[in-house]
Amino acid sequence: MPSSFAEALAAGDTADIRSAAKVDLHSHLYFAAPIVDVERWLGHAIDRPPPRMDGLDGMRAYARQAIDPYMDNWTAFEFVANAAVRHAQSDGVVLLESSFDIWAVRHHPDGLRGLTAFAASLESQFRGQVDFGPEVGFSRSYVAKADLMTSLSEAIETGVFRSIDMYAYEHDCEPESVRWLYEKARAHGLKLKAHVGEFGGADEVKRTVEVLQLDEVQHGIGAAESTAVMNWLADNRIRLNVCPTSNVMLGAVADLTSHPIRVLYDHGVDVTINTDDLMIFGQSVSDEYVNLHQAGVFTANELEEIRLRSLR
Repeated sequence: MPSSFAEALAAGDTADIRSAAKVDLHSHLYFAAPIVDVERWLGHAIDRPPPRMDGLDGMRAYARQAIDPYMDNWTAFEFVANAAVRHAQSDGVVLLESSFDIWAVRHHPDGLRGLTAFAASLESQFRGQVDFGPEVGFSRSYVAKADLMTSLSEAIETGVFRSIDMYAYEHDCEPESVRWLYEKARAHGLKLKAHVGEFGGADEVKRTVEVLQLDEVQHGIGAAESTAVMNWLADNRIRLNVCPTSNVMLGAVADLTSHPIRVLYDHGVDVTINTDDLMIFGQSVSDEYVNLHQAGVFTANELEEIRLRSLR
């Protein structure tokens, strides 16, 4: 029997790979459950996504057609959230930071109060099994929606959410327009994250980190374009929570073998390996480690080092 995660990877020992402690710091709760679990709950099949989609627009088009007709309601969200945490536990994830999109307040009959109560109950339910860190998330497009921004501001004050994340295309809004929100989140002790550098370049990664004073970047792979920016990220200990399969399927990266996570790692940037949207991309954290090893991106020992560092 392998005595370490590295040995399990080298031997292809699936059971030991899955049992090893890991983190998932980049997960969206709406899409975080295995699609087979959702199908069993619904009682029928869901069309699978194509192996390649045209960026976020392609992913949204797939979700609107195949997933949203069944999932765009509170009952489904509640099921997916529970299934997501259970799956993470089965995959050896000991720390799961998954975002509750603030849009969900429009689904719950009690609005923000109901959403935060559910987030707190989910954390309590799995305490001692998975360290579940509720995260409040929002799309850049919500900046124009006053009711959602008010709910987001109030969610920060509840003390339920441990972190905040902003996503969607960088050009949907400038980071300066939400600086006030991130300043408030920091004042309330939340970890600060944002999606940047998934499709944009290195300069935008650095600018967004500086403007919003981010602790961590979701994706951030565009930073690999610039040695100076990579060195800056390493020097300032800004962690990048990378999702390799997502990057390939959405066309941000040509294939796994050329994924810039290797370049980032070689320049001393702190990288973690995560799922993004398990329901769509179909790869657990364990699968992502195996894929990177089989593609020759990292050795087993390097992946062991990444895993251990992510746990710290």
